Amino acid sequence: MSTSTRSRKSDRSSGLEVPPSAATAEPAGPLDHGKNAANPGARPPGHHPAVRATAGRGHGYGPSREQSVPPIVVGRTVAGHGHGYDVGARWSRRSAQARRQVAAGAAILLVLVALPRVSARADEPICSLTAGIQFHACFSELRDDYRVARAVCFNLADDAAGEACLTDARRGRDEARLSCGEQLAARRELCGEIGELPYDPRFDPEDFESDFSNPAHPNPWFPLGVGSTWTYAGGDETVEIEVRDATKLIDGVRCIVVNDRVEIAGRLVEDTDDWFAQAKNGDVWYCGEEVKDFEFFAGDAPELPELVSIDGSFKAGRDGARAGIAFLANPLTGAIYRQEYSLGNAEDVARVLSETYAFGNDPTLDALVPEDLATLLCGTGTCVVTLEWAPLEPGAFARKYYAPGVGKFLEVSPDTGDIVQLVACNVAPACALLPGP
Repeated sequence: MSTSTRSRKSDRSSGLEVPPSAATAEPAGPLDHGKNAANPGARPPGHHPAVRATAGRGHGYGPSREQSVPPIVVGRTVAGHGHGYDVGARWSRRSAQARRQVAAGAAILLVLVALPRVSARADEPICSLTAGIQFHACFSELRDDYRVARAVCFNLADDAAGEACLTDARRGRDEARLSCGEQLAARRELCGEIGELPYDPRFDPEDFESDFSNPAHPNPWFPLGVGSTWTYAGGDETVEIEVRDATKLIDGVRCIVVNDRVEIAGRLVEDTDDWFAQAKNGDVWYCGEEVKDFEFFAGDAPELPELVSIDGSFKAGRDGARAGIAFLANPLTGAIYRQEYSLGNAEDVARVLSETYAFGNDPTLDALVPEDLATLLCGTGTCVVTLEWAPLEPGAFARKYYAPGVGKFLEVSPDTGDIVQLVACNVAPACALLPGP
Protein backbone atom coordinates (compact mmCIF):
# COMPACT_ATOMS: atom_id res chain seq x y z
CA MET A 1 0.00 0.00 0.00
CA SER A 2 1.43 3.35 -1.01
CA THR A 3 1.89 6.24 1.39
CA SER A 4 -0.61 8.35 -0.53
CA THR A 5 -3.24 5.60 -0.19
CA ARG A 6 -2.70 5.47 3.58
CA SER A 7 -3.02 9.25 3.74
CA ARG A 8 -6.32 9.17 1.89
CA LYS A 9 -7.68 6.40 4.12
CA SER A 10 -6.67 8.33 7.22
CA ASP A 11 -8.50 11.37 5.89
CA ARG A 12 -11.72 9.33 5.65
CA SER A 13 -12.08 9.40 9.42
CA SER A 14 -10.72 12.85 10.04
CA GLY A 15 -14.06 14.60 9.50
CA LEU A 16 -14.43 18.33 9.23
CA GLU A 17 -12.61 20.52 11.67
CA VAL A 18 -15.24 22.37 13.67
CA PRO A 19 -15.03 26.12 14.14
CA PRO A 20 -12.76 27.18 16.99
CA SER A 21 -14.62 27.69 20.22
CA ALA A 22 -14.89 30.99 21.99
CA ALA A 23 -15.89 31.72 25.53
CA THR A 24 -17.99 34.66 24.52
CA ALA A 25 -19.16 36.15 21.27
CA GLU A 26 -18.56 39.74 20.35
CA PRO A 27 -21.60 41.76 21.31
CA ALA A 28 -24.01 42.43 18.49
CA GLY A 29 -23.95 46.09 19.33
CA PRO A 30 -26.42 48.25 21.21
CA LEU A 31 -29.91 48.30 19.84
CA ASP A 32 -31.14 51.54 18.39
CA HIS A 33 -34.73 51.07 17.35
CA GLY A 34 -34.79 54.67 16.26
CA LYS A 35 -32.80 53.65 13.20
CA ASN A 36 -35.86 52.15 11.56
CA ALA A 37 -39.56 52.59 11.87
CA ALA A 38 -41.68 49.79 13.28
CA ASN A 39 -42.25 46.58 11.35
CA PRO A 40 -43.76 47.84 8.07
CA GLY A 41 -45.73 44.66 7.68
CA ALA A 42 -47.81 45.75 10.66
CA ARG A 43 -48.47 49.27 9.40
CA PRO A 44 -51.91 50.36 8.32
CA PRO A 45 -52.20 51.46 4.67
CA GLY A 46 -50.81 54.89 4.01
CA HIS A 47 -48.46 54.89 6.99
CA HIS A 48 -44.85 55.03 5.83
CA PRO A 49 -41.56 54.87 7.72
CA ALA A 50 -38.86 57.50 7.43
CA VAL A 51 -35.52 57.24 5.71
CA ARG A 52 -32.73 58.31 7.97
CA ALA A 53 -30.62 60.58 5.80
CA THR A 54 -27.98 63.15 6.62
CA ALA A 55 -26.97 66.66 5.75
CA GLY A 56 -23.98 68.89 6.24
CA ARG A 57 -20.23 68.20 6.08
CA GLY A 58 -20.25 67.52 2.35
CA HIS A 59 -20.88 63.81 1.88
CA GLY A 60 -20.08 62.95 5.48
CA TYR A 61 -22.72 62.29 8.06
CA GLY A 62 -23.95 65.25 9.99
CA PRO A 63 -27.26 65.93 11.74
CA SER A 64 -30.06 63.73 10.44
CA ARG A 65 -33.08 64.90 8.51
CA GLU A 66 -36.15 62.88 7.68
CA GLN A 67 -38.08 62.46 4.45
CA SER A 68 -41.32 60.54 4.16
CA VAL A 69 -40.98 57.53 1.87
CA PRO A 70 -43.12 54.52 0.99
CA PRO A 71 -43.13 51.38 3.06
CA ILE A 72 -39.65 49.91 3.31
CA VAL A 73 -37.33 49.21 6.19
CA VAL A 74 -34.41 51.53 5.75
CA GLY A 75 -31.76 52.73 8.11
CA ARG A 76 -29.19 55.37 8.75
CA THR A 77 -25.50 55.46 8.08
CA VAL A 78 -22.72 55.21 10.61
CA ALA A 79 -21.16 58.45 11.74
CA GLY A 80 -17.83 59.11 10.09
CA HIS A 81 -18.48 56.83 7.12
CA GLY A 82 -19.02 59.38 4.38
CA HIS A 83 -18.96 58.36 0.73
CA GLY A 84 -15.28 59.21 0.65
CA TYR A 85 -14.24 56.55 3.15
CA ASP A 86 -11.53 54.21 1.96
CA VAL A 87 -13.27 51.06 0.74
CA GLY A 88 -9.98 49.19 0.80
CA ALA A 89 -9.33 50.15 4.40
CA ARG A 90 -12.84 49.17 5.35
CA TRP A 91 -12.35 45.79 3.69
CA SER A 92 -8.99 45.32 5.41
CA ARG A 93 -10.63 45.93 8.77
CA ARG A 94 -13.38 43.49 7.90
CA SER A 95 -10.92 40.86 6.68
CA ALA A 96 -8.91 41.23 9.86
CA GLN A 97 -12.10 40.68 11.84
CA ALA A 98 -13.13 37.59 9.89
CA ARG A 99 -11.19 35.05 11.96
CA ARG A 100 -12.47 36.63 15.16
CA GLN A 101 -15.96 36.44 13.70
CA VAL A 102 -15.50 32.71 13.09
CA ALA A 103 -14.63 32.23 16.74
CA ALA A 104 -17.44 34.50 17.87
CA GLY A 105 -19.78 32.73 15.50
CA ALA A 106 -19.02 29.39 17.15
CA ALA A 107 -20.27 30.79 20.43
CA ILE A 108 -23.33 32.20 18.66
CA LEU A 109 -24.11 28.70 17.38
CA LEU A 110 -24.24 27.37 20.93
CA VAL A 111 -26.94 29.92 21.66
CA LEU A 112 -28.83 29.46 18.40
CA VAL A 113 -29.16 25.70 18.60
CA ALA A 114 -30.80 26.08 22.00
CA LEU A 115 -33.44 28.49 20.70
CA PRO A 116 -36.79 26.79 20.12
CA ARG A 117 -37.88 29.59 17.77
CA VAL A 118 -37.08 33.17 16.84
CA SER A 119 -39.81 35.57 17.79
CA ALA A 120 -40.13 39.12 16.52
CA ARG A 121 -40.40 40.97 19.79
CA ALA A 122 -39.33 44.58 19.49
CA ASP A 123 -36.58 44.14 22.11
CA GLU A 124 -34.78 41.37 20.21
CA PRO A 125 -31.87 41.96 17.77
CA ILE A 126 -33.51 40.07 14.91
CA CYS A 127 -31.00 41.23 12.29
CA SER A 128 -28.03 40.00 14.34
CA LEU A 129 -29.82 36.76 15.22
CA THR A 130 -30.46 36.22 11.52
CA ALA A 131 -26.76 36.83 10.77
CA GLY A 132 -25.80 34.23 13.37
CA ILE A 133 -28.22 31.65 11.98
CA GLN A 134 -26.86 32.26 8.48
CA PHE A 135 -23.33 31.72 9.81
CA HIS A 136 -24.50 28.36 11.14
CA ALA A 137 -26.02 27.52 7.75
CA CYS A 138 -22.81 28.54 5.99
CA PHE A 139 -20.77 26.12 8.12
CA SER A 140 -23.26 23.33 7.55
CA GLU A 141 -23.05 23.87 3.80
CA LEU A 142 -19.25 23.91 3.69
CA ARG A 143 -19.14 20.75 5.82
CA ASP A 144 -21.46 18.94 3.43
CA ASP A 145 -19.58 20.22 0.38
CA TYR A 146 -16.29 19.04 1.88
CA ARG A 147 -17.66 15.57 2.57
CA VAL A 148 -18.97 15.25 -0.98
CA ALA A 149 -15.60 16.45 -2.32
CA ARG A 150 -13.80 13.78 -0.28
CA ALA A 151 -16.16 11.14 -1.62
CA VAL A 152 -15.28 12.22 -5.14
CA CYS A 153 -11.57 12.04 -4.33
CA PHE A 154 -11.81 8.51 -2.93
CA ASN A 155 -13.19 7.33 -6.26
CA LEU A 156 -10.10 8.36 -8.20
CA ALA A 157 -8.12 5.26 -9.05
CA ASP A 158 -4.80 7.08 -9.33
CA ASP A 159 -3.32 7.68 -5.86
CA ALA A 160 -1.51 10.87 -6.85
CA ALA A 161 -4.64 12.30 -8.38
CA GLY A 162 -6.63 11.32 -5.30
CA GLU A 163 -4.16 12.98 -2.96
CA ALA A 164 -4.14 16.16 -5.06
CA CYS A 165 -7.94 16.08 -5.03
CA LEU A 166 -8.00 15.87 -1.22
CA THR A 167 -5.53 18.74 -0.95
CA ASP A 168 -7.78 20.88 -3.11
CA ALA A 169 -10.81 19.84 -1.03
CA ARG A 170 -9.10 20.86 2.20
CA ARG A 171 -8.03 24.16 0.67
CA GLY A 172 -11.57 24.80 -0.49
CA ARG A 173 -12.92 23.95 2.96
CA ASP A 174 -10.52 26.35 4.64
CA GLU A 175 -11.34 29.15 2.20
CA ALA A 176 -15.06 28.54 2.71
CA ARG A 177 -14.60 28.67 6.49
CA LEU A 178 -12.93 32.07 6.19
CA SER A 179 -15.66 33.24 3.83
CA CYS A 180 -18.33 32.29 6.39
CA GLY A 181 -16.58 34.50 8.93
CA GLU A 182 -16.28 37.37 6.48
CA GLN A 183 -19.97 37.14 5.62
CA LEU A 184 -20.85 37.16 9.32
CA ALA A 185 -18.75 40.29 9.84
CA ALA A 186 -20.38 41.99 6.84
CA ARG A 187 -23.92 41.11 7.96
CA ARG A 188 -23.32 42.29 11.51
CA GLU A 189 -21.83 45.53 10.25
CA LEU A 190 -24.93 46.02 8.11
CA CYS A 191 -27.17 45.36 11.13
CA GLY A 192 -25.35 48.17 12.92
CA GLU A 193 -26.24 50.53 10.08
CA ILE A 194 -29.71 49.46 9.06
CA GLY A 195 -31.10 48.45 12.44
CA GLU A 196 -32.18 45.27 14.22
CA LEU A 197 -35.86 45.08 13.27
CA PRO A 198 -37.17 42.16 11.16
CA TYR A 199 -37.17 42.77 7.43
CA ASP A 200 -40.80 42.32 6.42
CA PRO A 201 -41.79 45.34 4.29
CA ARG A 202 -45.35 46.12 3.28
CA PHE A 203 -45.80 44.93 -0.31
CA ASP A 204 -49.45 45.59 -1.05
CA PRO A 205 -50.98 45.76 -4.54
CA GLU A 206 -52.86 48.94 -3.64
CA ASP A 207 -49.54 50.78 -3.31
CA PHE A 208 -48.43 49.99 -6.87
CA GLU A 209 -49.29 50.90 -10.43
CA SER A 210 -50.56 48.22 -12.78
CA ASP A 211 -50.45 50.09 -16.12
CA PHE A 212 -46.88 50.29 -17.39
CA SER A 213 -47.91 51.74 -20.74
CA ASN A 214 -48.61 55.09 -19.10
CA PRO A 215 -47.47 55.12 -15.46
CA ALA A 216 -48.75 58.04 -13.42
CA HIS A 217 -45.75 58.14 -11.07
CA PRO A 218 -42.58 57.21 -13.00
CA ASN A 219 -39.18 57.42 -11.35
CA PRO A 220 -36.96 59.79 -13.41
CA TRP A 221 -33.74 57.97 -12.44
CA PHE A 222 -35.17 54.51 -13.16
CA PRO A 223 -37.50 54.71 -16.19
CA LEU A 224 -39.55 51.61 -16.99
CA GLY A 225 -41.34 52.56 -20.22
CA VAL A 226 -42.16 49.56 -22.38
CA GLY A 227 -39.69 49.33 -25.27
CA SER A 228 -36.95 51.31 -23.52
CA THR A 229 -33.44 50.06 -24.27
CA TRP A 230 -29.94 50.73 -22.96
CA THR A 231 -26.58 49.42 -24.18
CA TYR A 232 -23.47 49.46 -21.98
CA ALA A 233 -19.87 48.65 -22.83
CA GLY A 234 -16.63 48.24 -20.94
CA GLY A 235 -13.53 46.30 -21.98
CA ASP A 236 -14.78 43.21 -23.81
CA GLU A 237 -18.14 43.26 -22.00
CA THR A 238 -21.42 44.41 -23.56
CA VAL A 239 -24.73 44.67 -21.71
CA GLU A 240 -28.11 45.01 -23.46
CA ILE A 241 -31.17 45.96 -21.38
CA GLU A 242 -34.74 46.08 -22.68
CA VAL A 243 -38.05 46.75 -20.94
CA ARG A 244 -40.29 44.02 -22.31
CA ASP A 245 -44.02 44.28 -23.01
CA ALA A 246 -44.63 41.58 -20.41
CA THR A 247 -45.47 41.47 -16.72
CA LYS A 248 -45.53 38.98 -13.85
CA LEU A 249 -47.97 38.94 -10.97
CA ILE A 250 -45.86 38.56 -7.83
CA ASP A 251 -47.56 38.47 -4.44
CA GLY A 252 -50.50 40.22 -6.09
CA VAL A 253 -48.31 43.07 -7.40
CA ARG A 254 -47.94 43.65 -11.15
CA CYS A 255 -44.19 43.65 -12.00
CA ILE A 256 -42.73 44.47 -15.40
CA VAL A 257 -40.12 42.24 -17.06
CA VAL A 258 -36.75 43.81 -17.90
CA ASN A 259 -34.36 41.62 -19.87
CA ASP A 260 -30.61 41.90 -19.17
CA ARG A 261 -28.18 40.19 -21.58
CA VAL A 262 -24.42 40.18 -20.97
CA GLU A 263 -21.86 39.19 -23.59
CA ILE A 264 -18.10 38.92 -23.22
CA ALA A 265 -16.09 39.02 -26.40
CA GLY A 266 -19.34 38.55 -28.31
CA ARG A 267 -20.36 35.42 -26.42
CA LEU A 268 -23.47 35.24 -24.24
CA VAL A 269 -22.62 34.70 -20.55
CA GLU A 270 -25.84 35.85 -18.87
CA ASP A 271 -29.47 36.26 -19.85
CA THR A 272 -31.57 37.46 -16.92
CA ASP A 273 -35.15 38.63 -16.54
CA ASP A 274 -35.49 41.20 -13.75
CA TRP A 275 -38.93 42.00 -12.32
CA PHE A 276 -39.68 45.54 -11.16
CA ALA A 277 -42.77 47.17 -9.66
CA GLN A 278 -43.60 50.88 -9.86
CA ALA A 279 -44.93 52.26 -6.57
CA LYS A 280 -47.47 55.05 -6.71
CA ASN A 281 -45.14 57.27 -4.69
CA GLY A 282 -42.31 56.89 -7.22
CA ASP A 283 -40.19 54.16 -5.63
CA VAL A 284 -39.15 51.31 -7.91
CA TRP A 285 -39.28 47.94 -6.17
CA TYR A 286 -37.30 44.85 -7.06
CA CYS A 287 -39.63 41.82 -7.11
CA GLY A 288 -37.06 39.20 -8.11
CA GLU A 289 -35.05 37.86 -11.02
CA GLU A 290 -34.64 34.74 -13.14
CA VAL A 291 -30.91 34.36 -13.70
CA LYS A 292 -29.39 32.19 -16.42
CA ASP A 293 -25.58 31.96 -16.67
CA PHE A 294 -23.93 30.35 -19.68
CA GLU A 295 -20.58 28.96 -20.75
CA PHE A 296 -19.17 27.72 -24.05
CA PHE A 297 -17.26 24.45 -24.37
CA ALA A 298 -14.69 23.74 -27.04
CA GLY A 299 -15.49 20.77 -29.25
CA ASP A 300 -19.26 21.22 -29.19
CA ALA A 301 -20.80 21.18 -32.65
CA PRO A 302 -22.35 23.62 -33.03
CA GLU A 303 -20.71 25.56 -30.22
CA LEU A 304 -23.68 27.02 -28.37
CA PRO A 305 -24.08 28.62 -24.93
CA GLU A 306 -24.73 25.98 -22.25
CA LEU A 307 -26.73 26.83 -19.13
CA VAL A 308 -24.47 26.28 -16.12
CA SER A 309 -26.13 28.16 -13.27
CA ILE A 310 -29.29 29.90 -12.08
CA ASP A 311 -27.67 31.09 -8.83
CA GLY A 312 -29.05 34.40 -7.59
CA SER A 313 -32.57 33.76 -8.86
CA PHE A 314 -35.31 34.70 -6.42
CA LYS A 315 -38.96 35.72 -6.33
CA ALA A 316 -40.64 37.76 -3.61
CA GLY A 317 -42.92 35.51 -1.60
CA ARG A 318 -41.12 32.29 -2.51
CA ASP A 319 -38.91 30.52 0.05
CA GLY A 320 -39.04 33.50 2.40
CA ALA A 321 -37.73 36.01 -0.14
CA ARG A 322 -38.89 39.63 0.17
CA ALA A 323 -39.07 42.47 -2.32
CA GLY A 324 -36.58 45.32 -1.97
CA ILE A 325 -36.12 48.83 -3.28
CA ALA A 326 -34.32 49.12 -6.62
CA PHE A 327 -34.36 52.93 -6.51
CA LEU A 328 -35.89 55.46 -4.14
CA ALA A 329 -38.28 58.16 -5.29
CA ASN A 330 -36.44 60.63 -3.03
CA PRO A 331 -32.81 59.49 -2.90
CA LEU A 332 -31.34 61.47 -0.01
CA THR A 333 -27.62 61.34 0.67
CA GLY A 334 -26.90 58.80 3.41
CA ALA A 335 -30.04 56.70 2.96
CA ILE A 336 -29.35 52.95 3.06
CA TYR A 337 -31.78 50.25 1.97
CA ARG A 338 -32.06 46.61 0.98
CA GLN A 339 -32.45 45.93 -2.73
CA GLU A 340 -32.77 42.15 -2.52
CA TYR A 341 -33.68 39.84 0.35
CA SER A 342 -33.28 36.15 -0.35
CA LEU A 343 -31.13 34.85 2.50
CA GLY A 344 -27.95 33.13 1.44
CA ASN A 345 -28.78 33.82 -2.19
CA ALA A 346 -29.40 37.52 -2.99
CA GLU A 347 -28.74 40.19 -0.35
CA ASP A 348 -27.78 43.37 -2.22
CA VAL A 349 -27.77 46.68 -0.34
CA ALA A 350 -27.45 50.27 -1.55
CA ARG A 351 -26.42 53.55 0.03
CA VAL A 352 -26.99 56.97 -1.56
CA LEU A 353 -23.65 58.77 -1.82
CA SER A 354 -24.91 61.90 -3.56
CA GLU A 355 -28.22 63.27 -4.83
CA THR A 356 -26.64 66.30 -6.54
CA TYR A 357 -23.64 64.87 -8.38
CA ALA A 358 -21.86 66.87 -11.08
CA PHE A 359 -18.39 66.19 -12.39
CA GLY A 360 -15.66 68.29 -10.77
CA ASN A 361 -17.22 68.77 -7.36
CA ASP A 362 -15.90 65.68 -5.60
CA PRO A 363 -12.62 63.91 -6.47
CA THR A 364 -13.73 60.63 -4.86
CA LEU A 365 -16.93 60.38 -6.84
CA ASP A 366 -15.15 61.58 -9.99
CA ALA A 367 -12.66 58.69 -9.85
CA LEU A 368 -12.98 56.48 -12.96
CA VAL A 369 -15.82 58.64 -14.33
CA PRO A 370 -15.54 59.74 -18.00
CA GLU A 371 -15.79 63.52 -17.75
CA ASP A 372 -17.54 64.04 -21.09
CA LEU A 373 -20.24 61.50 -20.20
CA ALA A 374 -20.94 62.98 -16.76
CA THR A 375 -20.90 66.54 -18.10
CA LEU A 376 -23.45 65.64 -20.76
CA LEU A 377 -25.90 63.91 -18.42
CA CYS A 378 -25.44 65.57 -15.03
CA GLY A 379 -25.15 69.26 -15.88
CA THR A 380 -24.64 71.31 -12.73
CA GLY A 381 -25.73 68.62 -10.29
CA THR A 382 -28.78 66.51 -11.16
CA CYS A 383 -27.36 62.98 -10.92
CA VAL A 384 -27.58 60.43 -8.13
CA VAL A 385 -24.68 58.19 -7.09
CA THR A 386 -25.13 55.00 -5.06
CA LEU A 387 -22.73 52.53 -3.51
CA GLU A 388 -23.92 48.94 -3.83
CA TRP A 389 -22.62 45.78 -2.22
CA ALA A 390 -23.73 42.42 -0.79
CA PRO A 391 -22.71 40.70 2.48
CA LEU A 392 -22.45 37.49 0.43
CA GLU A 393 -19.45 39.02 -1.39
CA PRO A 394 -17.56 41.01 1.26
CA GLY A 395 -15.12 43.52 -0.16
CA ALA A 396 -16.82 43.87 -3.56
CA PHE A 397 -18.31 47.33 -4.07
CA ALA A 398 -19.73 49.15 -7.07
CA ARG A 399 -20.59 52.82 -7.55
CA LYS A 400 -23.53 53.45 -9.89
CA TYR A 401 -24.45 56.77 -11.50
CA TYR A 402 -28.00 57.73 -12.53
CA ALA A 403 -29.20 60.67 -14.62
CA PRO A 404 -32.80 61.94 -14.64
CA GLY A 405 -34.71 60.89 -17.75
CA VAL A 406 -31.97 58.44 -18.73
CA GLY A 407 -31.41 56.07 -15.82
CA LYS A 408 -28.14 54.35 -14.98
CA PHE A 409 -25.33 55.58 -17.21
CA LEU A 410 -22.22 54.30 -15.46
CA GLU A 411 -21.00 51.58 -13.11
CA VAL A 412 -17.47 51.55 -11.70
CA SER A 413 -15.71 49.08 -9.43
CA PRO A 414 -13.19 50.98 -7.27
CA ASP A 415 -11.35 47.80 -6.22
CA THR A 416 -10.70 46.58 -9.77
CA GLY A 417 -10.91 49.78 -11.82
CA ASP A 418 -13.53 48.24 -14.13
CA ILE A 419 -15.87 50.64 -15.94
CA VAL A 420 -19.11 49.84 -17.77
CA GLN A 421 -20.71 52.93 -19.37
CA LEU A 422 -23.80 53.74 -21.35
CA VAL A 423 -23.11 53.92 -25.09
CA ALA A 424 -26.63 53.85 -26.55
CA CYS A 425 -30.25 54.27 -25.45
CA ASN A 426 -33.65 55.39 -26.72
CA VAL A 427 -35.17 57.08 -23.68
CA ALA A 428 -34.01 60.71 -24.05
CA PRO A 429 -32.56 63.16 -26.62
CA ALA A 430 -29.20 62.93 -24.85
CA CYS A 431 -28.94 59.30 -26.02
CA ALA A 432 -27.96 60.54 -29.49
CA LEU A 433 -25.02 62.48 -28.02
CA LEU A 434 -23.42 59.77 -25.89
CA PRO A 435 -19.60 59.57 -26.23
CA GLY A 436 -17.90 56.27 -26.95
CA PRO A 437 -16.15 54.23 -24.25
